[in-house]
Amino acid sequence: MVRTRLTALFAVVIVFVSACSGAGDGATSTEAGQATDTGFPVSVTTATGSVTVADRPSRIAALSATHVEMLYAIGAGDQLIAGDLFSNYPPEAAQLQQVDSFNLNVEAVVALEPDLVVLSFDPVDAVAALAAVGIPTLLLGTAGNLDDVYAQLGVLGAATGHRDEAAAVVAGMAADIDAIVADVGDQASGLSYYHETDPISFYTPSSLSFIGQIYGLLGLESIADAAPDEFESGFPQLSPEFIIAANPDLLFLAGGGETLDTVAARQGWDTLTAVEVGNVFVLDPDVASRWGPRIVELLDDVAAAVAGAKVPVGAP
Repeated sequence: MVRTRLTALFAVVIVFVSACSGAGDGATSTEAGQATDTGFPVSVTTATGSVTVADRPSRIAALSATHVEMLYAIGAGDQLIAGDLFSNYPPEAAQLQQVDSFNLNVEAVVALEPDLVVLSFDPVDAVAALAAVGIPTLLLGTAGNLDDVYAQLGVLGAATGHRDEAAAVVAGMAADIDAIVADVGDQASGLSYYHETDPISFYTPSSLSFIGQIYGLLGLESIADAAPDEFESGFPQLSPEFIIAANPDLLFLAGGGETLDTVAARQGWDTLTAVEVGNVFVLDPDVASRWGPRIVELLDDVAAAVAGAKVPVGAP
């Protein structure tokens, strides 16, 4: 029962954040990446407008696991005092004060005395409330593409005094991604896949989503592209019957503790070619759901799956 609640919540979280991104009320665009000064005070632009950070922050509350990862990656980890309930990487993040960003209590955040807050969504108008008490807040929503990821790293670098380190992280990510894509070549071109976020709701990323675009770098095609997506969230809800009929070449399991054996035990799923030949791959659910520096790891894992896929993948 506990696992059921957690996996269902995970799916809702993904769809909710994706919907926020599509609505443009917290999404980062390529316009949100440039600071207007080289030192402090510094101004950066996010979806809510220009935000000025008066001094180099030393008490950052990053209420998003993705942005906690980004901040550690650019060398700002020692400036962090708080993360969200899912902030578990790198291991040092376990030392941070945990804040429930999905039931955000603004007063509790203020009590932490942060000099910078980072959010990935804002359902309670926390940006305005925090600004009213003089706390600069960056609203950096779900990335829509790689440029958004790089832009967010640039914003965080400028706002924390780690501009050069952020630029180095971006350059390293871009080089690694280019190398992985070049190494795969056309091996994955035209192959279909199903990416499972949880085994209950069957919400899954289409090519409209950031996750789907990562797969698309290798030429893989999501079976979800053929599914209705009324709100263009990039995460349509499928049914087992739809998945079985689509018969994807590759199955990626990114939540719920599922394995090849548990998938094969589902009614009708043993008829899937991917299950029959063993083209079922387990992904780290955190790596597969965050748009931080570890997207390189996600792409590498998918590339390894393509390389290790068994025939008759792609066979008519």
